[in-house]
Amino acid sequence: MTESSPITAETEKRQAAQNSVFAAIFLTSLKIVVGLLTNSLGILAEAAHSGLDLVAALVTFFAVRLSDKPADEEHPYGYGKIENLSALIETVLLLITSAWIIYEALNRLFGAEVEVDASIWAFLVMGISITVDYNRSRMLLRAAKKHNSQALEADALHFSTDIWSSSVVIAGLIGVSISRAVPGLAWLGHADAIAAMIVAFIVIFVSAQMGKRTVLALLDTAPAKLPGEIKSTVEAVPGVVECHHVRVREAGPYLFVDAHVALAGNPPLSEAHNIVLKIEEAIRQIAPRADVTVHADPETAVTPRLTREKAAEELRHTHD
Repeated sequence: MTESSPITAETEKRQAAQNSVFAAIFLTSLKIVVGLLTNSLGILAEAAHSGLDLVAALVTFFAVRLSDKPADEEHPYGYGKIENLSALIETVLLLITSAWIIYEALNRLFGAEVEVDASIWAFLVMGISITVDYNRSRMLLRAAKKHNSQALEADALHFSTDIWSSSVVIAGLIGVSISRAVPGLAWLGHADAIAAMIVAFIVIFVSAQMGKRTVLALLDTAPAKLPGEIKSTVEAVPGVVECHHVRVREAGPYLFVDAHVALAGNPPLSEAHNIVLKIEEAIRQIAPRADVTVHADPETAVTPRLTREKAAEELRHTHD
């Protein structure tokens, strides 16, 4: 379970998402104006990137609001998957934007000649962008880690890559300025378009990583190593003979764990209940936000299967 109360967690997540929306509106507007005034594809690419970030931030904001709805008859596991779906939508939007940026950059490199004005305003807007993105990415990442929110993490990831991409655009503008001051380095006049392509490839790489994680979550892929850790932890609880059929699924910030256990001997119901409570507590030590369901059987119920497995293991060692 989370350290803060559900109401506090919900409020913090909404505030983080809301602040991200306001920051995206500010940066998108600023980049569009300066990009059009300077005719810089690098800045316009960043404006498009920020525009998609704005859409993504809005999707995240509504996803965070909806994912906190309590479970009901139609959604017994709650609405946490909405956050995973939100992160996937953000990934697709960013990949589409990247394709457009690459197309425009190639057109400028091998087609139309476009004059870029590397003015002080161009450098200023990118500097402001880096400052804003740094602060909001840290804010979102703190909230994402605290509340295990994949939607907020996707937002934070996007804005942290914006810092690098903005730095690349600044390098491109510097290249344009040098090409005008030094005739022998005229080829640097294409630095703006090259910078835009680098931005696009950065976004594609990061989006692909995030997209893979969201798809795995939507397909209920168990977190790596966690089922094995749960099995080992449960089998260390006094009174537990064996733990098997461990199933783990994620739904946004929530984790659901099912496990079958064999209890030593044939303990009375009250004692078995106490052992199950200890098992649940042990699982939450390694998965604090887990909703845990434990199915307990007496040792005799699983003895035949354990005997067969042990015999099979001994047979394998004999052949080896």
